[in-house]
Amino acid sequence: MKSRYLIILLALFFIIPVSAQSKELVYLDITSPDARKVNIAVPWFVNGDQPDKLQVFGRELADVLGKALEFHGIISLIPGEQYSNRQESNWKALGADFVVKGSYVNSAKGIVLEIRLLDVAAGDMLMGKRYNGTTNKKNDMLFRFANAVIKEMTGVDGIALSKIAFVSDKSNTKEVYLADILGNEVRQITRHKNLVVSPRFVPGGKYLTYTSYHSGNQNLYITDLTQSSTTRPLSRRKGMNLAPAWSPDGTQMILTLSKDGNPDLFLMDRKGKIIKQLTRRSGINVSPTWSPDGKQVAFVSDRSGRPQIFIMDLKSKAVQRITFKGRENAEPDWSPKGDLITYSSLVDGAYQIYTISPRPSSNPRQVTSGPGHHESPSWSPDGKQILFSLRKDNKQKIYAIMKNGSYLRQLFTITGNQTYPRWAATEN
Repeated sequence: MKSRYLIILLALFFIIPVSAQSKELVYLDITSPDARKVNIAVPWFVNGDQPDKLQVFGRELADVLGKALEFHGIISLIPGEQYSNRQESNWKALGADFVVKGSYVNSAKGIVLEIRLLDVAAGDMLMGKRYNGTTNKKNDMLFRFANAVIKEMTGVDGIALSKIAFVSDKSNTKEVYLADILGNEVRQITRHKNLVVSPRFVPGGKYLTYTSYHSGNQNLYITDLTQSSTTRPLSRRKGMNLAPAWSPDGTQMILTLSKDGNPDLFLMDRKGKIIKQLTRRSGINVSPTWSPDGKQVAFVSDRSGRPQIFIMDLKSKAVQRITFKGRENAEPDWSPKGDLITYSSLVDGAYQIYTISPRPSSNPRQVTSGPGHHESPSWSPDGKQILFSLRKDNKQKIYAIMKNGSYLRQLFTITGNQTYPRWAATEN
């Protein structure tokens, strides 16, 4: 069954070549501009106790799962109207590559979901999963299945369970919020009733740091997103305590402090104790982002006249400038794969999102275009998409785009403006 599935992928899609002797599976490369999207049908789930009757709850389950699959940029959903939303149809005639069939029944815990992924061409079931939990956890179960489908097709875990933090003024003050990828579950994190900026996840996604002005100074705080412990200050030094970049293991952070006058980068432990100073009065030094291997940090400095992106080797402290095109280059974020840095660049009066290889003499690649200011880019946990805030027509909304510039879309329809988005994987 698995071999037939791989033959289908070889026939239909641009794939990653492997040697004939390799025993590894051959997976679809979803970042290639030559790859067409996979056509999938997700008919309404059926009630196991009443399988012949379509019900609203079954539609809701199919809708959430379909959107979670489509979110990854690899999936094209076949509209349910083409097959009356039912689980039996001529899938080949509809052009479906795969079909997802689900059922649900009530249980002592709340609900049992059974979901299968079917290969239309081969007529095989590629995967089947069974989930049992409370009804309010149904989206988590559906997201887990979506992740499993994406891994089946690409060899890499999906990102449906990832979380997005952002700042919103929906409560008339700028506070931090947390949302799932579809914006179905949005939770307010801070309640300082004052300006809050620059949320940053601690690796693992259970803790979040942010800077708040509610005490009259720009102080740094950390909060437990599981709400098992209280929010506490990390740094309340005079002046800036801003936007920490966390080490890959979550034990240290690099942030901007201006306690001595000039905004400089400092290495600190998780309790907020300074380990060492990394920059010394070489202009304004802000927006650090740690490399995935923990050996380097990219940051923004105006030491050359205007804001540009530099990379520092943390062992030798040697610094190299990597951006030379664009009037201003700011807000870098290092890809979790380590191969690219995304940033916002001021070009022709507007900020656009770019990517660049983290080494000198690299040529940047423009990802976004069009009117408005594209700001605060943040990588998806799988390194395939970029999240950012688009400022246009006196509004700021969160958008996502594939790193090759395809599949641009607004993520949330939430009241107010949304800024400073950050993306993080969460521990299962």
